[in-house]
Amino acid sequence: QLVESGGGLVQAGGSLRLSCEASGGTSSNCGMGWFRQAPGKGREFVAGISWSGSKTEYADSVKGRSTISRDNAKNTAYLQMNSLNSEDTAVYYCAAVESRSLIVRRDAGRYDYWGQGTQVTVSS
Repeated sequence: QLVESGGGLVQAGGSLRLSCEASGGTSSNCGMGWFRQAPGKGREFVAGISWSGSKTEYADSVKGRSTISRDNAKNTAYLQMNSLNSEDTAVYYCAAVESRSLIVRRDAGRYDYWGQGTQVTVSS
């Protein structure tokens, strides 16, 4: 089970750190990803990290102002987002794929487990 936290209401230009804790098992053998879905839009890839943490990838829309990381000892992945703007408003989902590959998956269909999502709202 994946549980996201850290969402909320933030002013434009502000920052948030989202957390994703895996319970009932270990996520250390899983690649992790963050996706988001804005109203009326499809689910899009935001960032991903390999099981070891050695590889990361970002969507162009967040590259340079976001950092994905993980702490396998805590079974937790994080997404630090800075310089938030209104286009970042969405429900953010954490996902896990059982893979020790160093390839970071961008396709939501490749992920095995999903959290319930956490709302991020950026006010202008």
